[in-house]
Amino acid sequence: MDRGREDRAPDLAALRRHRTLFRAIDRRREPRVRRSDVTVTDERVVKRAVKAAALGNAMEWFDFGIYAYLAVTLGKVFYSGAGEGVQTLASFGTFAVSFLVRPLGGTFFGPLGDRIGRKKVLALTMMLMAAGTFAIGLIPSYATIGVWAPILLIVCRLVQGFSTGGEYGGAATFIAEYAPDKRRGFFGSFLELGTLAGYTGAAGIVLLLTFWLGPDGMREWGWRIPFLIGGPLGIVGLYLRIKLDETPAFRKLESDKAAAHAGAAPNGNGPALSEDVPQKEVKSIFVDHWRTMVQCISLVAAYNVAHYMLLTYMPTYMKEVLDRPQSLELIATIVTMALMMTVIFRIGRRSDRVGRKPLLMAGMIGFLVLTVPAFALFQQGSTWAIFAGLFLLGGCLVCLLGTMSATLPALFSTDVRYGSLAIGYNLSASLFGGTTPVVMEALVDGTGNALSPAIYTTLFAVVGIVSVATLKETARAPLEGSPPSVSTDEEARALTREGVRTPAF
Repeated sequence: MDRGREDRAPDLAALRRHRTLFRAIDRRREPRVRRSDVTVTDERVVKRAVKAAALGNAMEWFDFGIYAYLAVTLGKVFYSGAGEGVQTLASFGTFAVSFLVRPLGGTFFGPLGDRIGRKKVLALTMMLMAAGTFAIGLIPSYATIGVWAPILLIVCRLVQGFSTGGEYGGAATFIAEYAPDKRRGFFGSFLELGTLAGYTGAAGIVLLLTFWLGPDGMREWGWRIPFLIGGPLGIVGLYLRIKLDETPAFRKLESDKAAAHAGAAPNGNGPALSEDVPQKEVKSIFVDHWRTMVQCISLVAAYNVAHYMLLTYMPTYMKEVLDRPQSLELIATIVTMALMMTVIFRIGRRSDRVGRKPLLMAGMIGFLVLTVPAFALFQQGSTWAIFAGLFLLGGCLVCLLGTMSATLPALFSTDVRYGSLAIGYNLSASLFGGTTPVVMEALVDGTGNALSPAIYTTLFAVVGIVSVATLKETARAPLEGSPPSVSTDEEARALTREGVRTPAF
């Protein structure tokens, strides 16, 4: 038994003598919700916020997806001095390099977003990603400037990775804090709809350019076009984000901080902020929230391996291992993602009704059971077998995509949500997500076993099952450290009438 909890338990005799006192203490610890505590959302504002976050996320992942779908071509452009087998591996290695700095980006942008607001940081990450993507389209090839070509490519990828470190955690936090509690899954699913839209747009442009220019034209200059498009798209995303207001939860947190500061400093002369506030915040995240961080990292690891296997590595697998035409690999990927986009918001709405855990568990068990059979279908070589295998894996992944962006922000309290999620998510993505394509390519090359990517994915599905089993269900409940959020005044009055208790904000 927890000794500290036992010591804090009230003496039964004292409880009988002072019932009123103990009831007052309980009400102070967990006060009843007052009408003024409840946030009533304006659906038009929520939809505008979700649209801006999702479109911005789509543009970020459009930029990231371009590299994935041009990995083979970029290997020939920037690593032409190496052997043909090494070129693709080196290209995926450069893809993975950007993930090395994602935890640094999360450590920088996350706590910053908890201090100055979600909106400002999300605008900054958009600018950095657009600049890095546009710059890649301007880099000369290896044949022109030699070793400086891959060096400049790596620098641009590091800029992209650093900016992405603040993107997902901020966008997920932004939508979760705007959405009403009973519809958080539905609105959160649009963030991943943006991810799929970005990948689909990238694959579509690469497919059209490949048909138009052919492999030689793409290698000579056509590969630059998608990267150059990323710059103007980033400006559009930046405009959308600048026009938004800060989230209600963050505004409430800032209001409470200002009131507490004013109370602690009667003359308005509060203590100066410590110069090492960011370091203290990061230390607090790992010391005070380490159990939740482990949970977040494990869950994201399983999710990211499945995500990058299907949406990033699979086109290269079909071309390099199955020796299928590049057009087929892109068409199959686009069709799979388009189907996922048609159902993902239904998954989010379903998670609001039945809970996050059942859908997350269905996706993880699906990858455990169906990944090897799906890869066995790929080995059949027929177009229909390839499509069937992709649809199996896509069905499993959409259960995770439609639920994850509502699940992860709810793990942490408002004061550390952005920072904790950004650090935990990107640390996991760096170790397991970004390395997935290069690890799978190395496994296939090293073992000669075309099923090795499936086995790798299956092992992480086991990690995901354990992580989901230990999660606390958060569907339809207020975010920790935030007031309840509802869609209508009637819901707010109902909460007040029911006498719902909630921890002090």
